[in-house]
Amino acid sequence: MAKTALITGVTGQDGSYLSELLLEKGYTVHGLIRRSSSFNTERIDHIYQGPEEANRSFVLHHADLSDGVALVNLLRDIQPDEVYNLGAQSHVRVSFDAPLYTGDVTGLGTVRLLEAVRASGIETRVYQASSSEMFGASPPPQNEKTPFHPRSPYSVAKVYSYWATVNYREAYGMFATNGILFNHESPRRGETFVTRKITRGVARIKAGLQDRLHLGNLDAVRDWGYAPEYVEAMWRMLQCDTPDDYVVATGEGVSVRQFLEYAFEHAGLDWAEHVRYDPKYERPSEVDALIGDASKAEELLGWKPEVKSRELAQIMVDADIRLLSDQLTGSAVRVDR
Repeated sequence: MAKTALITGVTGQDGSYLSELLLEKGYTVHGLIRRSSSFNTERIDHIYQGPEEANRSFVLHHADLSDGVALVNLLRDIQPDEVYNLGAQSHVRVSFDAPLYTGDVTGLGTVRLLEAVRASGIETRVYQASSSEMFGASPPPQNEKTPFHPRSPYSVAKVYSYWATVNYREAYGMFATNGILFNHESPRRGETFVTRKITRGVARIKAGLQDRLHLGNLDAVRDWGYAPEYVEAMWRMLQCDTPDDYVVATGEGVSVRQFLEYAFEHAGLDWAEHVRYDPKYERPSEVDALIGDASKAEELLGWKPEVKSRELAQIMVDADIRLLSDQLTGSAVRVDR
């Protein structure tokens, strides 16, 4: 029989790619979205199915990780085979400005979901979206045995969520898995995240719409992969016989400066002519280098990344140039469904 999955954070980058993957595999996918007075579903508009459609395979529900009762009721109604917790306040720099909100949604939200699974009495498998930011100041390369040393409210909340997931697995025998994903990007990445800010800036500078791009620390090193490949790893984790925790990464460390070079070079531009340093984008406590060792995922999940940072930058630049062109010609119009 076809499986059913529930995805929190379904409107985000990962949620949209994971929805596509599961639908292709024949799943019925339920997505959790927060109520908003403005449209916030553009990443999933192309797979949206309205309530008037019979036998829908993609269904959206209004609920929130801050509402444990709603989560229990939803889980009882849906009876999902798999639950993917991708919902969070996920911007590291913003977490310094909103630490309590970040802790509530990113940290306690995970416990609410885990407790909702337990309280509802359903049999399901849970994927928790953990983060490489949990390693923080621990030197690279980082793997599943590397000590956590979080350096932001976001990463502190993710460490809490990680151990909560392990605890529910050990205390209640729950199939609960942590995917410790290193930075993963795509044309669907939020516009305030540094890689998308760079590639969107390249498109706008190329088109003559702006001349300067302001960034913070250019020396920070990150392990950047391609989001569609990373959601495949999420799915594979829940197909295993036993739950476990996995690092997902490319193993390649690239500085923000190098990513700038890849992106601007691809568009025939010199980044040094356009990029300016702005201290307001610095974090109060910085993470110098995150580079993952995904040997365990390759061995046990059969997962291995194909797209590395240079190709990733090119994919994102090309997509942002096309998007800007569509916006300027008026063809990028949202179609209400």
